Amino acid sequence: MTEDEKFMKLAIEEAKKAEEIGEVPIGAVLVLNGEIIATAYNLREDLQSAIAHAELMAIDKACKKLGTWRLEDTVLYVTLEPCPMCAGAIILSRVKRVVYGADDPKAGCAGTFMNILEDQRFNHQSEVTSGVLAKECGDLLTAFFRSLREKKKEDKRRKKQLCSTEDTEFNRH
Repeated sequence: MTEDEKFMKLAIEEAKKAEEIGEVPIGAVLVLNGEIIATAYNLREDLQSAIAHAELMAIDKACKKLGTWRLEDTVLYVTLEPCPMCAGAIILSRVKRVVYGADDPKAGCAGTFMNILEDQRFNHQSEVTSGVLAKECGDLLTAFFRSLREKKKEDKRRKKQLCSTEDTEFNRH
């Protein structure tokens, strides 16, 4: 197992924590010189905050732990390709390298939809390694959203059944 795979497995464990509380299962691990300095997972629903993405939570924890906003020489492992907001924070915090699992064709800003992280127009660029344990990361997200769709379908079916029962009761009187 490579070092990238080792840390991505830990990011996947973080993603599973998010899933356990009903959050989209995305996890992040921030590493400096082979040592974990922060771990995090999505908390948007729990905190009702649009910015509570795994990457931002990990960056914030690392900055507080290290006492600096400059995260030079760090590596960020994340299960899903960073979105525009997270990519911006990665650039602004000077993360050296980003390793992600699953591509995000709708919002990925590490090369899939656009590439903020390696854009030479910024004063900092992050190296990008994509596709580390991509299947495992992608499967976690696919299963989560499939389950969510099935739950919505079941809720809709129950609501329809309840309305049908209420209609029958109304028509009796």
